[in-house]
Amino acid sequence: MTSDPGDRAFRVGLLGHGTVGAAFAALVPQHAARVERLTGLRPELSGVMTRRSGSFEEILERSDLIVELTGGIEPARGWLLRAMQEGRHVVTANKQLLSQYGEELWECARANGVQLRFEGAVAGVVPVIRVLQEALAGATIDRVHGIVNGTTNFILTEMARTGMTFAEALAEAQRLGYAEADPSEDVDGRDAAAKMAILARLAFASPVHLDQVRYEGIEHIQPDDLAYAHELGLELKLIGTAERVGSGLNVRVHPAFLYPGHPLASVSGPFNAVTVESEEITEITMSGPGAGGPQTASAVLGDVISAMIPPASTPPTAQVLEIVDDVVSAFYLHLEVADEPGVLASVAKILAERGVSVKSVVQRGLGEQARLVMVVHPVLESRFFAAMAALGGLDVLRAPPRAIRVLEEEFG
Repeated sequence: MTSDPGDRAFRVGLLGHGTVGAAFAALVPQHAARVERLTGLRPELSGVMTRRSGSFEEILERSDLIVELTGGIEPARGWLLRAMQEGRHVVTANKQLLSQYGEELWECARANGVQLRFEGAVAGVVPVIRVLQEALAGATIDRVHGIVNGTTNFILTEMARTGMTFAEALAEAQRLGYAEADPSEDVDGRDAAAKMAILARLAFASPVHLDQVRYEGIEHIQPDDLAYAHELGLELKLIGTAERVGSGLNVRVHPAFLYPGHPLASVSGPFNAVTVESEEITEITMSGPGAGGPQTASAVLGDVISAMIPPASTPPTAQVLEIVDDVVSAFYLHLEVADEPGVLASVAKILAERGVSVKSVVQRGLGEQARLVMVVHPVLESRFFAAMAALGGLDVLRAPPRAIRVLEEEFG
């Protein structure tokens, strides 16, 4: 595309006009004058493609930059590759695409000298992408972990606050617009896993595919888990973690209890937060709204503005780190047991035989309501799950044991 040298317009082609796309389309004219004062160029929409109207080829021809907000893998992947091959900068909020084809897309951006920006793909308006790529580019990152799904954080907050069941809290999230009609990717942890694959790639310069991220969701969480956690002084969050383990890398998503001193413990409702740890900086935590069209659209507009100001910022060529699956964690363990002598001794014996040490224990209820709830010290997950399997074979258990990880760290 060629432009008049005197033309100060910066033409943005928009693919997708759903919740985020519509919010972005409204933001561009609202902020055009301010962006022009900042960059010397005035952004304007050169075309919008919806499910029923618009042509990618025509929008590409009329645009300096393409914003992709359609979601899914194809045809979005093909569109972005074509746009970059044609010399267009690209902005996307497509976490599933980046977590599965990020290396291909970043290599295409490098090969064609264009920018591929994606702040809106992770944590809403929390600028974690830009911080990892730019502000902390000189630091050696040890761990990145956080709350990167606002839907699940809202559900867990409501369950803890009101005593709602998971189903009731999910219905409330849908009523308020924090959850989609089909919330499966949020509540089963896959959405957070895709975001953690992206953050791991940026923090550790190693390719991480979504399939390499172990994840579990929050569907199995019960109100009594949160009630007991309150007694133990814990808060429950869905936590994504990417960290160095020896010479390798572990990336995972799972529910976890946090002690009050942890920087993520107080993050509630639909908010996201990410903590970055490094010897050079100790730790920093960034938080803000994570769910919602206007929030993500604001991050997308920020990417557009950044792309209007050179130089390009593309993740460096990757080094490959081994993915490590077995890591150390503390656990909350919930057992529904028979109300009879010797139960605690039987449980303690199985745990001790597998090297699992108990930090605290609470006994509650009588008869059919008898419960043992405990927190165990950090142990290799393989050892703990072997103990869980052995506990499941005890005749004195009235239901399969339940376990939730516990993060021991507290920062001053």
